[in-house]
Amino acid sequence: MPDILTLDVGTTALKAVIFDEAGRLRGRAECEYQPDRPRPGWLELDPEVYWEAAAQAIRQVREAAAPVELCALGVTSQGETLIVLDDRGRPLRPAIVWLDTRSDKEARELEQALDPTAVYHRTGQSEIIPAWPATRIAWLRCNEPEVFQRAARYLLVADYLIYRLTGIMASDRGLNPSTFYYDLTAGCWWDDMLERLGITPAHLPDLVGPGGRVGQLTRAAARETGLPAGLPVISAPIDQVCAAAGAGNIRPGVITENTGAALALAVTLDEPLFDPQRRMGLYAHALPGKYMLLPWAPTAGMALRWLRDELGGGADYNALCQSAATTPPGADGLLMLPHFSGAGCPRVSPEARGVFWGLTLNHGRSHLVRALLESVAFILRGNLEMLDSLGVATGELH
Repeated sequence: MPDILTLDVGTTALKAVIFDEAGRLRGRAECEYQPDRPRPGWLELDPEVYWEAAAQAIRQVREAAAPVELCALGVTSQGETLIVLDDRGRPLRPAIVWLDTRSDKEARELEQALDPTAVYHRTGQSEIIPAWPATRIAWLRCNEPEVFQRAARYLLVADYLIYRLTGIMASDRGLNPSTFYYDLTAGCWWDDMLERLGITPAHLPDLVGPGGRVGQLTRAAARETGLPAGLPVISAPIDQVCAAAGAGNIRPGVITENTGAALALAVTLDEPLFDPQRRMGLYAHALPGKYMLLPWAPTAGMALRWLRDELGGGADYNALCQSAATTPPGADGLLMLPHFSGAGCPRVSPEARGVFWGLTLNHGRSHLVRALLESVAFILRGNLEMLDSLGVATGELH
């Protein structure tokens, strides 16, 4: 039975998984990386790190699942990390990771210049925040004009890996709603925003539909990954949409929740639904003609990773969570806000920051972990209550 290899490029790790055609897991591999923080609010990563992680994870997962008979390779990623290439396809600077907030000034300028409600109905994005690649391009134009002048292409992470695999610059429509230069309902680039940014469609990859065959693996990529040359490479929507569809979220009434670096809920819709209070984004579904609401919070698992790395004393995630289980609910009065990179739904605030409140000499590491986990759980609860207030059917939660 032919197998399918999938890549998921996350914020702090790249995952490679092989499934058979029945959806059974055959092998899994993961390569972690750590974005650089050259200045407060900045998060960057050398694009070569993404490629090296992909090649390594592919080799490892093939070994774990051997023997394999691959029929296709699919690629998805987090949605807003921006990679800038020159006219020879080489990165001009480090990738600007989606959690980077350097373009806050440009986001506020766009917010002042545009009608937020009209923009919401055009892009599906309920607010204008520094995460959106359009704000990063505006930042480059003002702060790194030499890079802006030399820029030939602007790609997202999945686009970049597809390019390295096939030599073709293409992007899934379902990956692009949060670029802020993509017209969600028309399914094409938003020309007015491109003109405002000083770029054209030629600066962007070709658009393909979800599950579209982009090209085939080049011989050069085959040598680096150990995969067979000519293997079909398939596009996919943004990671949260892919995860939701894979968990069975393909009809109204089903909600999926995913706690990775960020926390995200996904709700399938047969037609667009816009929140009158503009608290959540609307995205394209993996299935043609359908949409997804995606309320989310920027840092969930990412905050736990910070605690593990900075205060964990060498303990892994399982050990930390087991220690939290020994602490009573409420963490003996310790409260935490996990807004390490601003707050998302249900109360959007890019300026929000993380907080531990109520520390005493009686609190230890287990209390910190418990308070963090509880804070993320209450963000989940708040988002479920927000969906209920909109009358969104919530018959199942996966």
